[in-house]
Amino acid sequence: MTQQRAAYPLDSTAANGTRAESMADMAADRLENAAQSAQDIAGKVADQARIYGEKAQEAAQNIRPYVEKSMKEHPMQTLAVAAMIGIVLGALWKR
Repeated sequence: MTQQRAAYPLDSTAANGTRAESMADMAADRLENAAQSAQDIAGKVADQARIYGEKAQEAAQNIRPYVEKSMKEHPMQTLAVAAMIGIVLGALWKR
């Protein structure tokens, strides 16, 4: 019985090394893209949070005169309303 030699070399470490490097490069590129996407999303979230913070400050400034007037005219009712708002926000915060 005669042995037949394969048409391709048995030692394919060079080809496997090139394939591994190519796969590593692809993985690195994908990881870099994912990191960039995460940074973009984080930037957008930070911008939205800043905008909402500014709107909340603006709303608080608009409400301030009404609260001051209410405190002068009906101090106990105003404190009761503030306490209820605090309780509701506290309950929502726990969830």
